Amino acid sequence: MDSNARSTAAKELLAAYSSREPIEPLTSTYDDLTLEDAYAIQLLQIDELTAGGPTIKGHKVGLTSAAMQKMLGVTEPDYGHLLDDFFHLEHTPIPVDRFIQPRVEPEIAFVLKKPLRGPGVTVHEAIAAIDFVLPALELVDSRIRDWKIGLFDTIADNASSGAVVLGSTPTDVTAVDLRLAGGTFHRNGQVVGTGAGGAVLGSPLNSLVWLANTVGARGITLEAGHVVLPGSICAMVPVAAGDTFTATFAGLGSVTARFSSTSSPKE
Repeated sequence: MDSNARSTAAKELLAAYSSREPIEPLTSTYDDLTLEDAYAIQLLQIDELTAGGPTIKGHKVGLTSAAMQKMLGVTEPDYGHLLDDFFHLEHTPIPVDRFIQPRVEPEIAFVLKKPLRGPGVTVHEAIAAIDFVLPALELVDSRIRDWKIGLFDTIADNASSGAVVLGSTPTDVTAVDLRLAGGTFHRNGQVVGTGAGGAVLGSPLNSLVWLANTVGARGITLEAGHVVLPGSICAMVPVAAGDTFTATFAGLGSVTARFSSTSSPKE
């Protein structure tokens, strides 16, 4: 793709945010779309969004489960950016109609106390950079119609990012074996998923290392104070107005997100 095509694709995705109308898969529109094109399209959108005021507050890693990688025919994850207006307070209702086709995932979030930049980051360096971990719920959303995404589609669409709710029980990363930290995922009081940290690339720490080295090769640093979502411990679940989701992790506490409808018009 040339720069004009990249710009056009980025504008199409940005328009979907405001219209809340999904677009057709980029891979069906742009035959020559590559991995580099997809990340360039993602960054064009982030540059445009941050120019309007929001700031980058972290990153997310997607496609960390073997099942999702098999489904999309890939062998490694992808990543996206988290902006400050993605973050919502626990228990405060989140209007569902701000999104297009939202789904929720339970995750173990890292909060960094010092910068982390690859390539060459090791597990012990990643551990030393973590301030604490938190239970988290990620609301994923796709600007691609009916979630008919390929790898390049979701990368260009900021790794299908939507919103984040963090819990309020910080835990030292050395206090819990994150690989074995089991979690239960409830929707309106009913269990809709279970899993453990080991479902995320064998350990959420592996995901953090992968992210630091991958974005570092692109000149990006994971900054102190930033949040990293390493990936979900189980399958994502669709959201409807009135839903309440809770994720509870052994040794880490719980986090709850509530969703409401709203009568505000589309902006």
